[in-house]
Amino acid sequence: MSLSLAGLAVRFRGGPPLFPPLDLEIAPGQMAAVMGPSGVGKSTLLDAVGGHLAHGFSCEGRVTLNGRDVTGLPPEARRIGLVFQDAGLFPHLSVGDNLAFGLARSVRGRAARRAAVERALAQAGLEGMAARDPATLSGGQRARAALMRALLAGPEAILLDEPFSGLDTERRSEMRAFTLDLIRRRAIPALIVTHDPADAEAAGGPRMTLSAA
Repeated sequence: MSLSLAGLAVRFRGGPPLFPPLDLEIAPGQMAAVMGPSGVGKSTLLDAVGGHLAHGFSCEGRVTLNGRDVTGLPPEARRIGLVFQDAGLFPHLSVGDNLAFGLARSVRGRAARRAAVERALAQAGLEGMAARDPATLSGGQRARAALMRALLAGPEAILLDEPFSGLDTERRSEMRAFTLDLIRRRAIPALIVTHDPADAEAAGGPRMTLSAA
């Protein structure tokens, strides 16, 4: 399962590209890193790959996942997960219900869904926390829960939008290692955008720096 970007560029209202056309090949279990200062278009790049571009933006080039051209497909048809900087857990749902929300439709039946959530919580070191309010979790725990929710949907690739930036140094290192381990074990390609060289160094995959076109 590979993720390929060929000549990918984004424009706003027909203006010049936000950044030079991007070519990138990410192998299964590999994490590629795109760096750059704030405002250069890192999050917009992820929106283009995942199909979430806001009104007024347009995409050029091609996004291919496992040999399938997904450039013109809506987000739900691309099978690409997304993890945000702020974890994005729903405050009105328990931790377990947050994870259940991300479950693939192929997991049917209350018992099967509950078991899948419990396995994910155990894998993330969150055993016994299914009934907890997300607000009671630490930053690292919320980040792990958000990652597991994204993976429970069964994505064929995953995008990471500065997911470690809100953590302190120790938790950041732990969460980075946890994320990389999961991606390698699941053998899916991952793309992280970050402004931290340590994230790019730890990723160990292709590395690019985004600059204004």
